[in-house]
Amino acid sequence: MNKIRLSAVSYLNTKPFLYGIFKHKISLDLDIQLDTPSVCASRLESGAADLALVPVAVIPQLSKPKIVTDYCIATEGKVRTVCLFGDKPIEEWEHIYLDFHSRSSVQLTKILLKDYWHLSPELIPAEEGFMENIGGSTGGLVIGDRTFPLHNKFPYVYDLGEAWMNHKGLPFVFAAWVTAQNLPEEFLVEFNEALAIGLDSIPQLVSLMPDEYAHFNLSNYFTENISYAWDPKKRMAMDLFLADSGYRNPSLFEISPG
Repeated sequence: MNKIRLSAVSYLNTKPFLYGIFKHKISLDLDIQLDTPSVCASRLESGAADLALVPVAVIPQLSKPKIVTDYCIATEGKVRTVCLFGDKPIEEWEHIYLDFHSRSSVQLTKILLKDYWHLSPELIPAEEGFMENIGGSTGGLVIGDRTFPLHNKFPYVYDLGEAWMNHKGLPFVFAAWVTAQNLPEEFLVEFNEALAIGLDSIPQLVSLMPDEYAHFNLSNYFTENISYAWDPKKRMAMDLFLADSGYRNPSLFEISPG
């Protein structure tokens, strides 16, 4: 069998998945690329990846997409690594830079601004280095590991996972394992097993993480801020998010977790 091309997010929240994959024999069957969420989505859309961890906002745009594991990247409250940062209260922001790393987080920002905060600042597609421009009446959406130092830098931080929970009373799913192909059932079962091994091994993973994370409570992040199990409530939340994003029939795509 040819190696299956896997595109996985390079952020900290995906480390338990990757740890499980490399502990499992399934790693021998994979050609793994680590990318930002938006690049993972582009690779899957173009056919450069067979299976990818992608922002859920892109799922309805794919041809016959299938969610194929029991796991995802989600939160049931504060996520800590998807936030709006600024010097002033959000009501005083005139502009917001939108991080280019994830389509789901950008779409979630737009929904919350319109329906939760009832605000309409100018939204600016960001480019590399945009975080240096956050300040004054300009806020910024920042996602991933780059958010860690910003929590102490800016006096106003708005956690999008927490805001969505306050708005809808539901978890939020940022990314899911998706394919647009008919991958072998045996492979999917083993891949699902590998992800489970990684989540069960979080204490071991935390003990192996480099010193750069010493200031950050990794165990709490993996077990309290990120919620990995795919369940009916998360499916409901994802469908609601996609409907709010303008997709009329978000439940039409197939879901067949392992």
